[in-house]
Amino acid sequence: MKFSSTLQSATLIKRYKRFLADIELPNGEIRTIHCANTGAMTGCAETGFKVHYSTSDNLKRKYPNSLELCQNEKGDMICVNTSLANKIVSEGIVDKVIPELRHYQTIQQEVKYGDENSRIDLLLTDENHVDCYIEIKSVTLLKQNEQGDGQGYFPDAVTTRGLKHLRELISMKQQGHRAVLLFLVQHQGIKKLSPARHVDAKYADGIQHALDAGVEILCYNTYIDVNMIVLNQPLPFLPL
Repeated sequence: MKFSSTLQSATLIKRYKRFLADIELPNGEIRTIHCANTGAMTGCAETGFKVHYSTSDNLKRKYPNSLELCQNEKGDMICVNTSLANKIVSEGIVDKVIPELRHYQTIQQEVKYGDENSRIDLLLTDENHVDCYIEIKSVTLLKQNEQGDGQGYFPDAVTTRGLKHLRELISMKQQGHRAVLLFLVQHQGIKKLSPARHVDAKYADGIQHALDAGVEILCYNTYIDVNMIVLNQPLPFLPL
């Protein structure tokens, strides 16, 4: 996925009110930009981090600039725009990057499904009209320790919405469909992933219930630079 506009660089002052961030441009100008991320962004948006932002040509936007990437003190690129996740995974499926999902013929996004008024991120269908329901979760929480083992976690905050999605996937599996939870790792420092029991124990339990019910879990990282983000390679998922 290529960014629709050339990204500009700045220094992060602070992220606040969930959807806003203040940045300092190289010329010293202070600017408020939009941040499309509802998560805690723990370790991803610290004061002084280098950031990269896009500019919209929509003249009606109050904040024409959007925060896309942050770069931590180690130089790891982090995509903080969670609205891009579906597009990144869709392109990865079309480009046959995910062996587990290569044989599907059609892709639909944001399709209504389930008993809890949900929308599935991606609905795939093969030539035999067998459906595969895919829920995508963007991962950016890295455990900071001296070992530097690249241990990542999801979620970075308590997620009742995430629990609902697990229930819906379990229901789809029970109805005879294929159900997949795909973790899209968008932090270059993360080398493996586990449920964040220390953040949300109920979600960690929900992951185990989903696995026991036959829901598949895939975990892939991304290649990130200021021009594009693309699906890259699988990472270990350690549920326990």
